[in-house]
Amino acid sequence: MPPSKSPTLRQQRLGAELRKLRERAGLSTVQAAALLGVNQSRISNIEAGRYAVGAERVRTIARNYACAEEPLIDALVGMTGGRTRGWWEEYREQLPNAALDLVELEHHASALRVAQALHIPGLLQTTQHARALFGDAVPSLLPHEIEHRLSYRIKRQAVLYGDEPLAYTALIHEAALHMCVGGPDIASEQLSHLAEMSERDNITILVIPFGRGAFPGSGQGVDYAYGPIAQLDTVQLDTDHGSEFLDAAAQLERYTIVLDRLEKLALPAEESRHLIQHTAHDA
Repeated sequence: MPPSKSPTLRQQRLGAELRKLRERAGLSTVQAAALLGVNQSRISNIEAGRYAVGAERVRTIARNYACAEEPLIDALVGMTGGRTRGWWEEYREQLPNAALDLVELEHHASALRVAQALHIPGLLQTTQHARALFGDAVPSLLPHEIEHRLSYRIKRQAVLYGDEPLAYTALIHEAALHMCVGGPDIASEQLSHLAEMSERDNITILVIPFGRGAFPGSGQGVDYAYGPIAQLDTVQLDTDHGSEFLDAAAQLERYTIVLDRLEKLALPAEESRHLIQHTAHDA
């Protein structure tokens, strides 16, 4: 099987974690290749996520690197195999790779915690709210491009439903409740939907009121995806130039602190729901 030219974020993360194990063991790629009985380029491709590895190969690599951390090994084994053939693959020609990496990240997460200052989080948006946002995109999107992005966004929301819905915490600044995206009717419908979603057992929506003043961070969108173990957590940031994915220990610690502080500033869940409902009534 030839190396993949476009590994997914998940494949790259598995390769990066295997590289960390090798470096921690003090082995060069040449030494690691000799232990595994392959050439050096195979190790390089594995560590870049370009070459899929199976469960037994990962366990062999862990033994070669003298790694005895069973929870970590089991978590890495869970990331093996080729590209996940999820529903999002049908959008590979229509959407940026980062969008597909995000939905794959959400699909495999054990929980999500997000923060938004000026927007309703994507997993909580109504169809009309999302359509209005895409209609104002810069550069402008063609009608069929809007529909591609719209159907993709709505399908992403499936992780919040089903027999084992994802545990989801959304920290939303009160400013986002007043943006009136799409006009009063769409805005009112969106807020009513937000209040309804906050009543689901797996969803916690916390609003940071205007009266709290300054808050940590720059107000950029933050998605914190929890992995099977803390070492495999990932942060996704919304930037003007697209998504940025972070997984270094120091970065994970920083955004954990930021989100913790935002939670302390936010109203309790019931008070947040009342504020959302009150804002919807006035929209």
